[in-house]
Amino acid sequence: MTKIKFFQELINSLFEKPNINKSLNFLFDKKKSLTTKEYVENVASAKGEVSALGHAELLITHCEQLNDRELIKFFELLRKNYEVNLDDLLLVVKNYQIEKTSENLVKLMKLSEPSRRDIFRRCNAISRGTVRLVNLRKRLLEFSVKKPELKAVDYDLVYLFRNWFNRGFLILRPINWETPAHILEKIIAYEAVHEINSWDELRARLAPKDRRCFAFFHPAMQDEPIIFVEVALTKEIPSNIQNILQKDRVFLEPEEAKVAVFYSISNCQKGLTGISFGNFLIKQVATNLSYELKNLKSFVTLSPIPGFRKWIRYKYPKFDLKIEKIKKPHQLSKIKDYLLKYLGEYFFKSERSDKMPNDPVARFHLGNGASLEQINFLGDISSNGIDLSGGLMVNYLYDLEKVEQNHETFVSEKKINISKNAKNSLIKYYKEID
Repeated sequence: MTKIKFFQELINSLFEKPNINKSLNFLFDKKKSLTTKEYVENVASAKGEVSALGHAELLITHCEQLNDRELIKFFELLRKNYEVNLDDLLLVVKNYQIEKTSENLVKLMKLSEPSRRDIFRRCNAISRGTVRLVNLRKRLLEFSVKKPELKAVDYDLVYLFRNWFNRGFLILRPINWETPAHILEKIIAYEAVHEINSWDELRARLAPKDRRCFAFFHPAMQDEPIIFVEVALTKEIPSNIQNILQKDRVFLEPEEAKVAVFYSISNCQKGLTGISFGNFLIKQVATNLSYELKNLKSFVTLSPIPGFRKWIRYKYPKFDLKIEKIKKPHQLSKIKDYLLKYLGEYFFKSERSDKMPNDPVARFHLGNGASLEQINFLGDISSNGIDLSGGLMVNYLYDLEKVEQNHETFVSEKKINISKNAKNSLIKYYKEID
């Protein structure tokens, strides 16, 4: 047994959830159906591990069968009845102020946590508890838009997920044409950037020797990818997605590649929204590829600018109408100067209170320590590419020796690290670039 396999099996064993002994099921048989409140209270008040697991299983199964209205009431119940006990908390705060002992500090930390977190922890311990809680939060996110008071419950789940899904528990696995079909089906379903419409299209992305795909998995969700990235090995930094996705092309020997291109990054679990995995994934894959292929010189993305058209629509509606009237991609050349002028403004004139870039993908990659390397006119001429980004794409460069420094500079100074090439592409149209 290899060391890697041994440690992976060791990690997996830590996350194996105990099954309730069927002989003990009579403890939880009910002659009458329980209310949601009773299911919750049974979990909260259970003393023994076996009874806690049994009641947690019943609660989660019950919640999975609730309609939206009933589930909202469940979350409202957690919000109202399983909060921090302020009276007890104030008392321990007072005691800690008088005597700052470790014992008083532990009591303070315990009582400062909402009691519903323990309910979630007990639910996490059941079979498939983690993925079931992730799916439950997916529904909670939909409700909290119109029910902002439920954001406190959502905060508790995010708090727990950030502990359960920390980098130390994530397992990086290659995805290829030999990967089990049920996982490949999920790659097709979860692809969020460049749609995969058939198994042939998936094969074209996974099977060639100059293509790679990697995903993070969690031991408690072994058949559910959390996030995945698709990689193209090329000789040069690409300027459009059409060439990357082209089926009929000359395949490149991996040893001839100079550039690794991250052209699609997809989060798979909506229930894990707000928990960042992409920064770890890109850096880990780049590091692994640099060890495997010593000939690689650059690690770049080929990224959309998904907020650009929406921003144009709001700021320059008359110009947006011109884009709407375009029937063929090559006609975008007529308005290229304006597109690049507005792109410069979009990137370098933040309208956010935190002064971060307007574009979410830019915030992600620049926040990870990448730099803006290249602007690509007609980078994505698909209807979706034009609808989201005006047909433009950009390359962000990950220099593994500079990502930490770039990250610190970006966070502290809110300044975009931009190459001379990218600056020259924009500055003749947008003069206010520093």
